[in-house]
Amino acid sequence: MSSLRIDEVVFAGAIGRPGGPRPGTLPQVAFSGRSNVGKSSLINRLLGRTRSHVARVSATPGKTREINFFHVRATGEAGAVEFYLVDLPGYGYARVSKELRDSWRPLIEGYLRDNPELLGVVQLIDARHGPTKDDLQMVAFLEAAAIPTLFALTKIDKLGNSERRRQIAEIVGRLEVDPEQVIPFSSKTGEGREELLGALESLLVATH
Repeated sequence: MSSLRIDEVVFAGAIGRPGGPRPGTLPQVAFSGRSNVGKSSLINRLLGRTRSHVARVSATPGKTREINFFHVRATGEAGAVEFYLVDLPGYGYARVSKELRDSWRPLIEGYLRDNPELLGVVQLIDARHGPTKDDLQMVAFLEAAAIPTLFALTKIDKLGNSERRRQIAEIVGRLEVDPEQVIPFSSKTGEGREELLGALESLLVATH
């Protein structure tokens, strides 16, 4: 169980072009995933904002076209902590023009490269389908850039027990990661929230 308690969340700004100014120098944890993976729902559940959303949940995937920064104040075992939760644009949505999709790549990769404030990335994977080609390209980029990565398997509540075990094992194998890097998550039931908060707290404490 995590001891991290979310006290306040404030939208701190956005970057819409490569090299755009960032809102400050607090530690950052970025959330990455395909357009329809449920990233906004996960962020809202994680931050305890299921009624008044901080991340916009859209019926149209591919809507978020900027890197959004949320200033989070929290209290953990070691005391008060502050950081930016960074919501990266969803990638891989086929109905968005190729030109627009191609424009997101330098925006996202430019942010991830040479960013001393970035502690790590939470990479979202749909538990029902496993990693797509786009997911695997992002994972390869994160690995090449030596960015610490945790994997959240979204929509885990939609799988039965036996299918769930099989999917998790298969995803861990395809990603070639330690099972401890993988957290099954449900924005609907809240499963995985405490584990993910605990992982964030460990990252933040390690930098203090």
